[in-house]
Amino acid sequence: MGKVAKDPAPARVDLTGPPLTVARMLGLPAFADATLLAGRDGLTRMVRSANVMEVPDIAAWARPHCLLLTTGYPLRAAPERLPGLVADLDRRGVSALAVKLHRYLDALPEQMLAEADRRGLPLILVPDDLGFDAVMTQVFTSLTSERVPLLERSEQMHTQLVDVVLAGGGVADVATGVSQLFGGVALVTTSDGRVMAEAGDPVQRQALLGSPVFHKSGRFRTEVSLPGVRTLPDLPGSHAVVAIAAGGIDHGRLVLFDADRVLSEVDLAVLERAAAVAAICLSTQTAVTAVENKYRGDFLRDVLAGRAGAAPEVRAHADTLGWDLDRPAVVVVAALETRGAPLSRGYRGPRELERFAAAWATVVAGEDRAAPVVGFAAEVVALLPVSDQDPRAVVDRTVAAVRGDGGGGRRPFVAGVSRPALTTAGLPAAYEQARKALTVGQRLHGAGAVVHFDDLGVFRLLSLIEDDAELVRFAEQTLGELMAPTAEAGTLRDTLRVLLDTNLNVAEAARLLHFHYNTLRYRISKLERIVGPFTDDPNLRLDLGLALRIVAMRAL
Repeated sequence: MGKVAKDPAPARVDLTGPPLTVARMLGLPAFADATLLAGRDGLTRMVRSANVMEVPDIAAWARPHCLLLTTGYPLRAAPERLPGLVADLDRRGVSALAVKLHRYLDALPEQMLAEADRRGLPLILVPDDLGFDAVMTQVFTSLTSERVPLLERSEQMHTQLVDVVLAGGGVADVATGVSQLFGGVALVTTSDGRVMAEAGDPVQRQALLGSPVFHKSGRFRTEVSLPGVRTLPDLPGSHAVVAIAAGGIDHGRLVLFDADRVLSEVDLAVLERAAAVAAICLSTQTAVTAVENKYRGDFLRDVLAGRAGAAPEVRAHADTLGWDLDRPAVVVVAALETRGAPLSRGYRGPRELERFAAAWATVVAGEDRAAPVVGFAAEVVALLPVSDQDPRAVVDRTVAAVRGDGGGGRRPFVAGVSRPALTTAGLPAAYEQARKALTVGQRLHGAGAVVHFDDLGVFRLLSLIEDDAELVRFAEQTLGELMAPTAEAGTLRDTLRVLLDTNLNVAEAARLLHFHYNTLRYRISKLERIVGPFTDDPNLRLDLGLALRIVAMRAL
């Protein structure tokens, strides 16, 4: 598709080039006559800027990776405090301290030199006639010259990736381009870590799956590896994570693993440019997918409503969409749980519903690309084929994959499952079964419930009654005072429910309710004064059981 995928792989480029360390800095002409007094172990410290020390309390303003230059004037007043100054500069990440002596200070105290050796902070003696402006000019020139190849290569990569977009390429081409440029493994994932595209050495990619940044399902754990450069004790090299965002929408992550070195902030800046191109690809893909999903959704809605035409017409139309409807399948209807306050944290409306539908589509496509998955206004509908498999096993496997390990910002959801529909003519009835199972399961069990229509029991019959008012009247007439909106009435209803569920086994009910036996006997007497002699009347017990289930199902 794109040019990156077709062009031969370029040689691996270290974008940062050799960093300017203290050792390399001492090779500059300005330091030809300089002497390293202490801190030899710190010669590998990086230098990214230079500044002049004019006050003794410079540590508060010192920046990491900075070379400090001083005439000794700020050091003359309190030589006994100089070891502490070395410690403060080291904690601030200063690269080195270069000092002119003799005019204000004859020598640096031995305790200061010892502290510099202990901490590996280079102390450099420079000639009295050396101008600090010459030092700073040469340091800045060296730093700038190192970035020229980086900028050229970064611009070249950006141009290549933009060509990918213009040629109709996608995130797979972006991943390939990044992998070829850096020589590592590149991934493009969703915001919760589901891999959309990858490129690089398959052996190295396989080895990464056992690391802490990957869940056993293969999902990259974005909740663990936040944007930036990361290193792990049991993972060679490093990896960098960059957010793919556009128009205020978090599209996902661009991740690069390099087993040979620690990626730098400069590498991260280049990856951010690649992430901008990936954002364009994903935005385009999202727009196209939205149109396709509307077309697919309209057709599946007609099928589930029984108005898509005769069976041959339905099958022919499904074939054009890549769907196979000519086989037994269960209908699964899934909806995000949004009612409770803790569950609604971070809810972002339609965008989150799109991601929820995309998660279902990805998982189902991994099992069977011909199985339809469509997101409606407030639910996702999937037709899972069950020709030669246990329907419950198919549903459990799919739901577990969609849920993953519960990280990455995914939200709890409820799912209703129909009986198997053997033909397309049976899909409308199966859809209604799945929706009833979803509705009842959501009311009875809340977030995380997966309810099969065949498991509804008496709730299946109650769900067929469309007149809610009649159901409420039946519950109120049967339960009487137990329907009052008070804590005492609620406690008595729970007691009655447990008694009926245990077939009036008082000892077992007392154990489950954590009541004393005599306390429960007293409550039974009170219940019979309210609802009648249910311990002796099986018909009354049946009515009470139905009324309690109506209360639970309708959340009264």
